[in-house]
Amino acid sequence: MSSFPASPGVIRAAVLPLTACTVKRGAMRIVRNYQYATPKDRGASVAIGNFDGLHLGHQRVIDIARAHDAPLGILTFEPHPREFFVPDALPFRLMNARARARRLEQLGVERLYELPFGPALAGLEAEDFARDVLVKGLGVRHVVIGADFRFGRGRGGTVSLLQVFGARHGFDVTVAKVIKGDSGAVSSTSIRTALGAGRVRDAAAMLGDWHRIEGPVLHGEKRGRQLGYPTANMSLAGLHVPRHGVYAVLVDVLDGAHQGSYRGVASLGVRPMFGGQVPNLETFLFDFSGDLYGAHLSVALVDFLRPEARFDSVDALIAQMDADSAAARDVLGTL
Repeated sequence: MSSFPASPGVIRAAVLPLTACTVKRGAMRIVRNYQYATPKDRGASVAIGNFDGLHLGHQRVIDIARAHDAPLGILTFEPHPREFFVPDALPFRLMNARARARRLEQLGVERLYELPFGPALAGLEAEDFARDVLVKGLGVRHVVIGADFRFGRGRGGTVSLLQVFGARHGFDVTVAKVIKGDSGAVSSTSIRTALGAGRVRDAAAMLGDWHRIEGPVLHGEKRGRQLGYPTANMSLAGLHVPRHGVYAVLVDVLDGAHQGSYRGVASLGVRPMFGGQVPNLETFLFDFSGDLYGAHLSVALVDFLRPEARFDSVDALIAQMDADSAAARDVLGTL
C-alpha cells in the first residue's frame, strides 16, 4: 500500500505445451492452440473479435451467438493484433487478458478460444484462416461477427468473403448490426475518448457497466500509510489511461483473505507532489483494515471528482484527501 494522491501488464499468450493447450476457468474452457483442440473444445457457436472492453456492441454479438443450439464460444487474440503490428503505439487497451476472460465467464461463455497472435496467424490467407482455424481446428457450427470485421493476411477477408467460405466449408455466418448510443456508434474508441475526458458515466453507458481497472496490488512507497490513507497501488502498464484525477470507486477484491466488495476513493495519475512520472492507480478502501499485497482487485470508476493537482504542503494534501473521501462517500451513497 502506498501514497494516496499499468494496464496491469499486457499478458502476451504464448503457445503452450501440448499438455496445456486447454485450461479450465470455472465453467469456461480456455483454448490457446486451435491445432490441438479436443472434441470437448469443438462445435461451438462462436463470436469473433478483439472484445476490448466488452461494451454493449460486443455483448450483442455474444447474445446472437448464444441464441444457437451449441456451446457459446468466443474467438479472440492475445496479444491484440494492433500490439503485434504497431508495437510502439501508445497503450490503448481497456482491459487485460485476465480481466477479459473473467468478464466473458460472467457473461456465460463456455469456450474461450484465445489464440496467440504472431507471425504464423498474421500470415494466414483469409480462406486458410476459415478452413484451418475455424473448421479443421475448432469445428465451429456458427460464426457471428460485426459489420466491420476483417480477417486474414493484410486484412484481406471481408464479411461477404467469410459468408462465401462458410457456405463452402459448412458453417453459418451472422452479421451483427452496430449499436448506436446518444453520441453515435458504441465502440472501444468512443469509450477511450470518454475516459480520456473523465466522462466515466458516458463510458459506463456504452459498456453497460462501470469501466474497471483490474490487476494485482503492488508494493509502493507507502506514503499513504504515513498520511493516514493507506492505499492499494496498481499498475496501468499496457492500458489506456483515463483522465488523471481523483475518482469515487467501487472495489472488488477478487481473491485472498479479504475477498469481497468495498467502496472507496482512488487517485489515478503520476503524483506530481512527489515527483512521479509513471501513472498508476492508488485506491483507499473505506472502513477497511488489512493487507492486500498480491491480491487481485477490480476497481470500478464511478465518478470523476477533480483533476490531479500539486499541493503546497502535506497538511494541504491531507485536507484535500479528507474532502475527496467525503465527496466519494456522498456519490457512492446515491447508488
